[in-house]
Amino acid sequence: MLWAPLGQYDFLIENWMKIGIYTVPFILFIFFSSRTEETETVFSDTKLMSVLLLVAYMIHQFEEHWVDLFGNHYAFYGYFNTLFLSILGAQDSSVIILSQQAIFIINTSLVWLIGIIAIWRSPKHLFPVLAMNGIVLVNAISHILPGIFKQSYNPGLLSAIVIFLPLAIAFYRKVLFTNPGAKLQVIASIVWAILAHVILVTGLLSANWFELIPEFVYFIVLVVWSVIPVFFFKNSPKESTLAGDDLTP
Repeated sequence: MLWAPLGQYDFLIENWMKIGIYTVPFILFIFFSSRTEETETVFSDTKLMSVLLLVAYMIHQFEEHWVDLFGNHYAFYGYFNTLFLSILGAQDSSVIILSQQAIFIINTSLVWLIGIIAIWRSPKHLFPVLAMNGIVLVNAISHILPGIFKQSYNPGLLSAIVIFLPLAIAFYRKVLFTNPGAKLQVIASIVWAILAHVILVTGLLSANWFELIPEFVYFIVLVVWSVIPVFFFKNSPKESTLAGDDLTP
């Protein structure tokens, strides 16, 4: 959508997070109105968890990129660039490491794309849901640790503490409790999410600081990494299920 020359480029760059938050009630309405089965708990239903994880992230993106806790707009853009220019000891404060285009691609690939894949593949394929959960957990930690070290608020910190951390931990606990055979998948999903954040940062630095690669190459890598969970653990042996859901094909 960003690359297609349909005249929507500037609109998406400025308003993608608004589109996300506006779609939340429609996503929930469509999902719950089309449900035909009930499970014991929220955390027993992998398709429901996929939807909730995506919705939770859209709420997080509202705080991160639209209006933060102090009413600042697009706050993470300035926060991230200021933080990394300080870490790199940059003399030129006009250098932009995290571009607005990169913010769009990062959030629509490593979040929206993997979230949609998780909804599509569940409950038959567990790993994409775990990967989405891993992104939520690792991102929460990436907000909480700087908040602790700097003793200050960063855009997205509130939702990371209140929504992300308890939701991600609760789902991982439920999966491990009901399906001990999924331990390797849980570990792999966390590793995948950590590597996603490593790629996120190193790719930005390679493209916009060291200028080793064009930024569009970095964007392609993000999209490819977001799709990778589709191809892992597709034929894992079924140890047990979450409230009757078949977690593996």
